[in-house]
Amino acid sequence: MTAWTIKSADSALHGATLALCLLACSLSVQAAAKSSEQVDETHNAVEMYIRDDVYNDYLRFLNGRAPLEVTQFSGDYTRRDVVDMVLVQQALALGGFKKTFIYRPGNVNFRHSNLLVQGKLLLSFDSFWLDDAQAKADKLFISDAVIRRGEYFAGIFYAPENLAVARLTRLSELGALSAVSTSRWRTDWKTLNSLGLKHIMNEPVWASQAQMVNRQWVDFMLMPLMPSLNNEFRLDDILLVAHPNLVVQLDGSRHFVVSRLHPDGERAFKALQSGLKQLRSQGRIRQAYQQAGFIPDLRRYRVLNPIAPQKNSPK
Repeated sequence: MTAWTIKSADSALHGATLALCLLACSLSVQAAAKSSEQVDETHNAVEMYIRDDVYNDYLRFLNGRAPLEVTQFSGDYTRRDVVDMVLVQQALALGGFKKTFIYRPGNVNFRHSNLLVQGKLLLSFDSFWLDDAQAKADKLFISDAVIRRGEYFAGIFYAPENLAVARLTRLSELGALSAVSTSRWRTDWKTLNSLGLKHIMNEPVWASQAQMVNRQWVDFMLMPLMPSLNNEFRLDDILLVAHPNLVVQLDGSRHFVVSRLHPDGERAFKALQSGLKQLRSQGRIRQAYQQAGFIPDLRRYRVLNPIAPQKNSPK
């Protein structure tokens, strides 16, 4: 082998080594950049726990749209929980809160409230009754009302085979019926206790409440109307329907809550309040719940228990 050949081989080896080093450096830089982007994305995202059936209807309702693009709330899969979820994100964005949300759907129940008061969850996409929120006011910021007093009308949901509920026509007939709820929901519980029912079952797990009604262990439960779903509630093997022309009015207002202990809590709450004021001034909050059928056309429904007006209540 000549000296020239050896020199050429050494040169080629050196070039290959240099190319490999450059490639390794490039891959390392790309990996570092990607890792940095992932860290940045994680830093700018907030984990949100949401009930899985609400999340599924939320995705179906959006149908590929971003929540900030929604201006019309009628249509398929819209319901009170879905309207809440869209409005709170619109309000936060209008108020200048720019973080994104990572959804963690599941069987969310009172663990959700515990995470809020512990500062492990930023806010609730599901609005709270004022009485429930005020009981934890030392741990929660409470927004202006999104559903004001007098605007909440609940459907009477029952198993389709339960003719005793289907034939219900007046308040006095409720004395022969039973219902299920939880005493932890103060406004719901107080309302049911005012109706003169035969019995009220106290069950803390919401899915279990629906199953009890489905199996006719109790006669009915109160839920928001869902006109886009023909006022039918379906979950796995559960099917409940709302009474076609009677509703119950709940005496209270509903508000969004933000954890005081979460690192982003105060900033998110200020943004939320600012955004809600803008949405309210534009008439978009009440319009959203009306379009969703949550605030029903009372020419079609009769209220079993109309609440007495209060002085200085918002119109």
